[in-house]
Amino acid sequence: MNNWRTRMVDRQRWMVFVLPLLVYMVAGSLEPTPDEPGGKAIGLSIAYAWYPWMYAAKIALTVAAIALVWPGYRQFPRRVTLLALLVGLLGGVLWIGLCELDLEHRFLFPMLKHIGLDSLVPSGQRPAFNPFDPKHAIAPAGAWCFMAIRFFGLVVLVPLVEEFFLRGFAMRFVMERDWWNVPFGTASRAAIVVGTTLPMLSHPGELAAAAVWFSLITWLMLRTRTIWDCVTAHAITNLMLGIYVVSHGGSAWRLL
Repeated sequence: MNNWRTRMVDRQRWMVFVLPLLVYMVAGSLEPTPDEPGGKAIGLSIAYAWYPWMYAAKIALTVAAIALVWPGYRQFPRRVTLLALLVGLLGGVLWIGLCELDLEHRFLFPMLKHIGLDSLVPSGQRPAFNPFDPKHAIAPAGAWCFMAIRFFGLVVLVPLVEEFFLRGFAMRFVMERDWWNVPFGTASRAAIVVGTTLPMLSHPGELAAAAVWFSLITWLMLRTRTIWDCVTAHAITNLMLGIYVVSHGGSAWRLL
């Protein structure tokens, strides 16, 4: 017998794909950065030192949202191909390499500032919170506990909620009014454009990396037609990014 969660996602199909990412983004909007306190837009002033707690709360809320709509995830066959592994590894190299080139801050943002349009494009600054930095006065056990949560979010949650929203909902939504009837792994020209431009808008500080990487994952989707390949490739790339940042330290933390 179907439980209430199954009945709910059957009636509100969008929730499976949109709700977890929406929760993640709303909670993330309260996170502080090195230059701005968290929640400034709603009159709060959350200090940067509170970032680990804010991030942990965001992850907890997102997990709750995923649990709520989990029956909807089961509609997709749980199939992963070797190609997802290869694309994830290649994607990791491309993402890290393009981010380290920092083309946006070296060329694009200065050009926009020169012509007075810099206010139209956010800088895309990330929290870049290094729990091992002595200035945060976090005990080693606490720092590693935070990093475990950080990697769980980076490698498990982000690939899941982003890929289900982008490829499970957004790319199909622009193709048909009854978007849920569009077979996964098919895409119109408009859907392919959406599959690249939406991630670029959400990664303004990594425009080049987002354009290349998300186009690569769209190719993977069209090739294998399984959403779990997209999630897996995303997870592998994010794992590589996390390992790169922790192992290199210093300025590399700006990528997280």
